[in-house]
Amino acid sequence: MPVHTPYIPPSDLLTFLHVDEWLIVADKPAGLLSVPGRGPEKADCARSRAEEAYPGALTVHRLDMATSGLLLFARTPDVQRALSMAFEQGQIEKAYLADVWMGPEETSGLIDLPLIADWPNRPRQKVDHEIGKPSQTRFEVIDRHAATSRVKLTPLTGRSHQLRVHMAELGHPILGDQLYAHDVARNMAPRLHLHASQLSFRHPGTGEAVQFLSSCPFDIP
Repeated sequence: MPVHTPYIPPSDLLTFLHVDEWLIVADKPAGLLSVPGRGPEKADCARSRAEEAYPGALTVHRLDMATSGLLLFARTPDVQRALSMAFEQGQIEKAYLADVWMGPEETSGLIDLPLIADWPNRPRQKVDHEIGKPSQTRFEVIDRHAATSRVKLTPLTGRSHQLRVHMAELGHPILGDQLYAHDVARNMAPRLHLHASQLSFRHPGTGEAVQFLSSCPFDIP
């Protein structure tokens, strides 16, 4: 069972990479909630910081608190609906960078393992081949070291903790993962080595194909 410690929001700022009349692209630091949690001490989050800077900013999707990287906000309800639908229909391509224990032998591949909430051990998720929801992740090995590898992960579905569970199930947990990594991998990094590095989609206001990138904030051990 995970150890529950008091929530302390990071001092890092939510960085705004792109702002226009339709949407906002922000770079979230690790340790910051995407949306408010329970209790006044968890009111500080990416959404509240975006709303403070740009009143009316609306949540489109979320990142795990421990994950850093690109986060998208809408500036009107119509754009929020359009972007949310684009996510649901797989029209927004997301890519992540992760450092993992050892690494797959294959250079690239597809992970196809159905996931479901592990209710007795929330917020953990687990693989369930009988009633789990379809979940797919493409991986590509970018760099290899003695005991670690850097991989690019492209989720084809958007299940909670999908990338973390899929890599752990392959036997290559993400470094610093407090929920799914074994002790060695968990202690190899001071934070979860998972970063949302790329968002590509058709802009709901202009119709143009756009791509946003965020450089990886951590080094591979």
